[in-house]
Amino acid sequence: MQSRRFPALACAQYNRAMITAFTKMHGCGNDFVIFDERAGPLGLTPARAAAIADRQRGVGCDQFISLEPSATHGVDAFMRIRNPDGSEAGACGNATRCVVDMLARETGRKFFTVQTISGLLPARVLDDGRVEVDMGAARTQWDQIPLAVEADTLHLTLEADGVADPAAASMGNPHATFFVDDLAAIDIPAIGPSLENHPIFPARANIGFAQILAPDRIRLRVWERGAGLTLACGSGACATIVNAARRGLIGRRATVLVDGGELELVWRDDGHVLMTGPATTVFRGEINLAAFPA
Repeated sequence: MQSRRFPALACAQYNRAMITAFTKMHGCGNDFVIFDERAGPLGLTPARAAAIADRQRGVGCDQFISLEPSATHGVDAFMRIRNPDGSEAGACGNATRCVVDMLARETGRKFFTVQTISGLLPARVLDDGRVEVDMGAARTQWDQIPLAVEADTLHLTLEADGVADPAAASMGNPHATFFVDDLAAIDIPAIGPSLENHPIFPARANIGFAQILAPDRIRLRVWERGAGLTLACGSGACATIVNAARRGLIGRRATVLVDGGELELVWRDDGHVLMTGPATTVFRGEINLAAFPA
């Protein structure tokens, strides 16, 4: 009777070959399930990633990460990033810090280069245990973000209940930042989905809501593309300092306060954004992949 009610789980019980290890980590509360495929593929399809990312029926995470070998000389690993809906993301700063922390514990080294579909991310482990990642150069041209039509990326004609006039930038994935006077007054879950899927963003977008607290301090919450409201968004913090500095609201160095902690950001003169923050291992476990649809 049990095998008829739960066929996938019943079959999976005997499929020991599909049991594999994973690590659960977070960066300022932005949490990840990380699988290591450097020794070979595990069958981590988009559907299986989405099922494992489910917080009720899987392990649960904001992003699903798989480490793969890289053919590029000098690169330590290729990091594939999937949102909870199975869609692929181009960059994730918090996940990069977590992966670098894993590699550092594995090798004893402090300097690494991680590859994503959006490019190479050099990183280093600091003496205090935090990880600094060079998130690359910010892109601010309309077709780099991308937008559906040519527009002024410093002032988009876009608004929703209580917010208007965002600035846009890409950090390997598209971001729009609304600057508000009172972040607590914004109902982000109510307006986030429509803004994420607005026609001006052909690839959808991450939507940030930022309140300037001081010339070097910003409070930020982000509705992430494919993930919803998260406790932290590293690439969103990078885009926010770029957009805020472009508007003259802050300087090129700032602390960004997210729901899950603090990130230190520097927008260098060469256009690259450095992000520094913690990486925390929550637990390591094993999972039977056969219990999840491929």
